[in-house]
Amino acid sequence: MDESRRERFEEIAPGLMEPVRRFLARRTDPETAEDVLAETLLVCWRRVEEVPDLPLPWVYAVARNCLHNAERAARRQDRVAARLMAQPDDPGPPDDQALHEALAALRPEEAELVRLWAWEQLTPAEIAVVLGISPNAASTRLTRAKKKLSDLLRKSAARAGHEESREGRRS
Repeated sequence: MDESRRERFEEIAPGLMEPVRRFLARRTDPETAEDVLAETLLVCWRRVEEVPDLPLPWVYAVARNCLHNAERAARRQDRVAARLMAQPDDPGPPDDQALHEALAALRPEEAELVRLWAWEQLTPAEIAVVLGISPNAASTRLTRAKKKLSDLLRKSAARAGHEESREGRRS
């Protein structure tokens, strides 16, 4: 590692952390603010040669861009939930924790299929290219993964007391 890069970063970082933390705290929730602060410092480290002599305004711009990226990621996650719940027998949208738990319960390759479809908005044919499988295999595996995830989300909703009423229904 170049010693001058490290020295420059160690020179500027301590004076930036609290102002940027406050900047972010006024714009988002505490957990997101900490994540974005870490991402901002990583960008500063990677681009330390570009940091001007008066770094704070430049770093605010970096933090602002990192926050926009985090917000876009959150919106993508919301779209994932909405798309997954647009399945038959929809119990309603899952909370973020339930979605994370359900995705984590999938096999890694199933979760990747769902993410490529929902977050990246790829078609099964495009997913096939990414994964190096046939379009038919991608379509079949995606259908199974979405069904499995939907079932996991339904079970999670039922455990949380959100199961729909069966009153007046025949089995």
